[in-house]
Amino acid sequence: MLLLCTCPSQASADLISEQLLERRLAACINQLAPVRSVYRWQGKIERASEIQLIIKSRISLFADIEQRILALHPYETPELLMLPITGGHTPYLAWLMEETS
Repeated sequence: MLLLCTCPSQASADLISEQLLERRLAACINQLAPVRSVYRWQGKIERASEIQLIIKSRISLFADIEQRILALHPYETPELLMLPITGGHTPYLAWLMEETS
């Protein structure tokens, strides 16, 4: 699966990335920065410069990843979207499974 999660700073993106990798909850995490987010929050339109994490892992680890991100993330309601992987390069998918087991 792919998980999308935005972070407000490089420090929070690095902390979440390192914790997920150290615990073998993710095989690889891309940090895309800066991304410009425009969103509605508490009745107002907000704009923020953020770091987009693209987390590669297994669906069976989602609950553990969610728990870890919620414990570390500074946002009250962090973005955490799961996208299933329905195919891909077989050796890469095997590596992903190996690195998260």
